[in-house]
Amino acid sequence: MKKTFLLLSLLTLSTLSTNCFKVKQVPVAQNSLDPQILEGMQTTASGLLYKVIKKGDGESPNINSQVTVHYTGSFPNGKVFDSSVERGTPATFGLDQVIAGWTEGLQLMKPGAKYTFIIPGKLAYGERGNPAIPPNATLLFDVELLSFH
Repeated sequence: MKKTFLLLSLLTLSTLSTNCFKVKQVPVAQNSLDPQILEGMQTTASGLLYKVIKKGDGESPNINSQVTVHYTGSFPNGKVFDSSVERGTPATFGLDQVIAGWTEGLQLMKPGAKYTFIIPGKLAYGERGNPAIPPNATLLFDVELLSFH
């Protein structure tokens, strides 16, 4: 009985300390970011980090909106993996068709706004990744919301 109680106590302590560690842990990718990028960032309840570079005007899009944006996506080391700016053509898509960090972040914006997002892996491609994005990768996006309907 004492051994069982001791084992359960250790498991409970282990679980509590692990959960506390996860809550307080700063993702490794953020540690490798330039401190200037992190300056002025705000954090949502989900863990999305964002910075308002330029405010926009009007209403914000919702989950059912089609948005038109210019963006540049990069890894914390600065390597760009996708950019509508470099292609010279804005991208249009439904907010219900993109990664969770984009869905959440773009609903904070108004047309004409420019934001920087730091999207943790759990709000990006998660454990599955994709051909261009490693699993659990933190992603940075500079986004300009041009319009929505």
